[in-house]
Amino acid sequence: MRVLYAAIDQSVPAAHGGSVHVTSVAEGLSELGHDVHVLAAPGDAPFPAGRATWEALSPPLHNRRFRLLRAGVVTRRARELRSDAVIERYYNFGGEGLLAARRVGALAVLEVNAPVVDHPGSTKQLIDRLLVVQPMKRWREWQCRAADLIVTPSVRILPSDVPPGRVLQTEWGADTVRFHPGAAAAGLLPRRRGETVAIFVGAFRAWHGAIHLVEAIRRLRARGRSDITAVLIGDGPELSRVRRAAEGIGGITFIGALPHTDVPAYLAAADIGVAPFDVTAHPALMQEFYWSPLKVFEYMSSGLPVVAPRIARLATIIGDGREGLLYHPTDPRALADALQELADSPQRAALGAAARARAVEHYSWRSHCEALDRVMRGLLAARDARTPRR
Repeated sequence: MRVLYAAIDQSVPAAHGGSVHVTSVAEGLSELGHDVHVLAAPGDAPFPAGRATWEALSPPLHNRRFRLLRAGVVTRRARELRSDAVIERYYNFGGEGLLAARRVGALAVLEVNAPVVDHPGSTKQLIDRLLVVQPMKRWREWQCRAADLIVTPSVRILPSDVPPGRVLQTEWGADTVRFHPGAAAAGLLPRRRGETVAIFVGAFRAWHGAIHLVEAIRRLRARGRSDITAVLIGDGPELSRVRRAAEGIGGITFIGALPHTDVPAYLAAADIGVAPFDVTAHPALMQEFYWSPLKVFEYMSSGLPVVAPRIARLATIIGDGREGLLYHPTDPRALADALQELADSPQRAALGAAARARAVEHYSWRSHCEALDRVMRGLLAARDARTPRR
């Protein structure tokens, strides 16, 4: 199958989940035998040297709100490549991949990892109401209608009238070959004998909750627990605030942003993976935790028990007491309690092993791509049976 992957607002490679996602899906489909061409913005290093073919294409003025203006370029490439399928990452002001697919008669696949439906009081909803005809809502809904297949971790972020037969609900994943318990490098993390290292990897945005890990370490110090330390990896707008909160607390290390290729060794060198999401800091997440959390899958793949808030979606991924511990998100002591319990638990290694096994069985990028492959092949076969392509 010839696949054109339109991800022009994603920089590849880069230290964020979107870059990891695009790379993993492109390479995963290529390994399954597809001829994959990716349109993406150049990142901070050369494009991946894998089986997929990468082409540099950014939104006009490097502003993703103008993505749709690239529809002509995307259509031309889809026609030149004689694409059987065009995959596009959803964005309110996107649609260039969907238009290209319709124009060349290719299968239109829309990846949705953000709400298509508005949460009450959202800015987009208010603007739409002021404009009366609701242009943004109408365009989002058109994108869903134009897609032959929508790939999403949650159907609840889609319009209610999307037919179930056009939806593949599946989680994203981890590279379970690169992320594994044996990836650690000696002396990589600061550690004294007997210490338990909790690690956070991700974007420092308010709803990622990194500051809650710092606050939990502060509570543990007040309890006399100096043996539980924290390592935080990443960058983002909340980093300076989190650093200030950590001042005067021993045992907290900030690594900064890392190339994704370096992350497996750091995770394997830690003892506990922490995903302290704060849905109250992002109203859309209170409606539905729509993320497919990359950090959680990579923690699990690395053999780390995971500590996370007890949120419905996360509870389907992490079994409380089975692959980690889930804490009550509104209890300010709960994260510290969970870290202390895991640090003292003789079952911690068993929880990490169970997390690794679950990631390999259910949450690998390969399993994600295999599911996508099966559904796309089925849709194309059904289409060809109805109307043979010229």
